[in-house]
Amino acid sequence: MKLIADCGSTKIDWCVVDGQKLVARFETKGMNAVMLTRQEMAKRIAEEVAPHLPSGIEHVYFYGAGCISPEVCANVAEAIRESVPANDIQVATDLLGAARALCGHTRGIACILGTGSNACYYDGEAIVRNVSPLGYILGDEGSGAVLGKLLVGNVLKRQLPDDLCEKFLKQYDLDALKIIQRVYREPAGNRFLASLSPFLLQNIDRPEIAAMTREALYQFFKRNVRQLADQYMDVEPVANFVGSIAHYYRPQLEQAAAECGISVGTVLRSPMEGLIQFHK
Repeated sequence: MKLIADCGSTKIDWCVVDGQKLVARFETKGMNAVMLTRQEMAKRIAEEVAPHLPSGIEHVYFYGAGCISPEVCANVAEAIRESVPANDIQVATDLLGAARALCGHTRGIACILGTGSNACYYDGEAIVRNVSPLGYILGDEGSGAVLGKLLVGNVLKRQLPDDLCEKFLKQYDLDALKIIQRVYREPAGNRFLASLSPFLLQNIDRPEIAAMTREALYQFFKRNVRQLADQYMDVEPVANFVGSIAHYYRPQLEQAAAECGISVGTVLRSPMEGLIQFHK
């Protein structure tokens, strides 16, 4: 049997397969491997994951946010091994998981647009080039965290109509002080900001919201995908996506892509189905 994990900052999607048969599938709280110790990860896996797992798992394929170096990947593998004594444990970045889910064994541009954002050129086997996402403070253009950050900034600075500002604050029971505390003083500010982004989709018919969303997505293409397309694509550039933002904002995504001379290809809310096919 095989255990496959798609790990993001907000949630982890776990799937156990035996040949073509789906044995188990469940979600746990997300984590970023670069921000946790091996002991912290091992504790989470033992408490949140192990109780759901059948015996007899031989292979583990873990694709995770923050798995950006051999040292971090080794820490994750050791944390998993404490609860899952599999013979084969492979840990890689969530971006490779997205590329495998979207492109299989063919070349292409693979992107993540969820809580964070990322983009790479994949040659069918490995990631050849990755434009560094830099996180929601310095980068992560078009992500849920950045959409939430732009929304909050425009509300608190009264750059949106008064009715929208009041509607937002009332809907989420927030004020300036609460927002500052959640972003600057409490952990996981990116997840908090991303949790506010659905307000944009709920009010996408308002021109101010539509323009803000489209510009954020345009910046993702301009600062990330365009570099990859110019260097590697000798035909019309096509970008493929996984993630909730890409899934729910697809019309705005396609508009922003067209402004950058790029087409949108496959869009998956979750990479898991593609990963199951890749690893079967």
